[in-house]
Amino acid sequence: MRIILFSGKGGVGKTTIASATGYKLSQGGYKTIVVSLDPAHSLADAFDLTEKERFGAKGLPIRINDKLHIQEIDIQEEIDRYWGDVYRFLELLFNTTGLDEMLSEELAILPGMEEVTSLLYVNKYYKEGEYDVLILDLPPTGESLRFVSMPTVLKWYMKKVFKTEKMIMKVARPVVGRLTDVPLPDDSYFQALENFYEKLKGVDEVLIDPDVTSVRIVSNPEKMVLKESQRAYMYFNLFGVNVDGIIVNKVLPESFGDCEHLKNWLTIQKKYINEIEDYFSPTPIFKVPMLEEEVFGLERLDTLAGLIYGDKDPAQVLHKEEPYRFMKEGDGYTLKIKAPFVRKESLSILKSEEEIIIRAGNFKSHILLPRKLRDKEPDKASVRDGYIYITLV
Repeated sequence: MRIILFSGKGGVGKTTIASATGYKLSQGGYKTIVVSLDPAHSLADAFDLTEKERFGAKGLPIRINDKLHIQEIDIQEEIDRYWGDVYRFLELLFNTTGLDEMLSEELAILPGMEEVTSLLYVNKYYKEGEYDVLILDLPPTGESLRFVSMPTVLKWYMKKVFKTEKMIMKVARPVVGRLTDVPLPDDSYFQALENFYEKLKGVDEVLIDPDVTSVRIVSNPEKMVLKESQRAYMYFNLFGVNVDGIIVNKVLPESFGDCEHLKNWLTIQKKYINEIEDYFSPTPIFKVPMLEEEVFGLERLDTLAGLIYGDKDPAQVLHKEEPYRFMKEGDGYTLKIKAPFVRKESLSILKSEEEIIIRAGNFKSHILLPRKLRDKEPDKASVRDGYIYITLV
């Protein structure tokens, strides 16, 4: 099975391009599902579905043709279904603080719960093998990065915190329960967390397998969008997720140069397109012209897909590069990590018992050390030519 993630700044056209890719794959004989993880769903709009065609879906897949389904995840229903007792405990906890019932219900959806719930579908569809290709229309860049980092965070929590927290609560609950009316998590709360985590096992390996999962970053030839695309490219590499394409959407055609009003826009776009080619090479770059009409419905999606991919098969891995590698050098080892656009001053390196933790700005990534290197310590780090080099001695 192939998993293709579409990420980028809000408004760049991720949903439309994900939809066009899904339709082209279905026309090529691949059984495909396009899943929207963006809270502001517009997937059904891209396929120009009527209210009747959408009615009753409630987060379930909607059939487009024999080979293609789309799915807009209803996060409220999914959290209630999968988080169960955890969600109800949080709702009760907020309610006891004096918040009204509706507000408590909203607050019980904590940051990250949407991304974790979405990961369930990745694991579910991957394990069931019902589809040849799963396309994920991710939310804007920040949430996309939280999505790919969440398996590492969960694994750390379950390994380092969960059992201790469960044991402490078991001892403290009878005593604390007599002193306060504030509800405390019971065994069903911890069991729900454990059951939930079991459903996610293995998804971290799926996301970093370059033969299975690829990210395609959708960008526009504009300064702020380009900067966000650079950050996304850097962080996906740090998380070990393969980026196999950059899709530059809404490129103005040369004919716009005849219009005095648009001539400057065309010049500006050319400047940023040149920068995109410099920044992201050798990752393939697909330039998509601004179309004369708004893109929705199967015919226009088919036209758009042809402009993006031409004769290429969108299911193929378009580019593959090792995100990191351990190299033997003298008596020690060097960890080489692909991290374009990282500045040394924003970098910090830590080592835990089994892994190297790399923090760049507000994001951090964990790289598991091979068993033979777990007694080694990071000695020095350098940044050059788009890579971080960490010496282990």
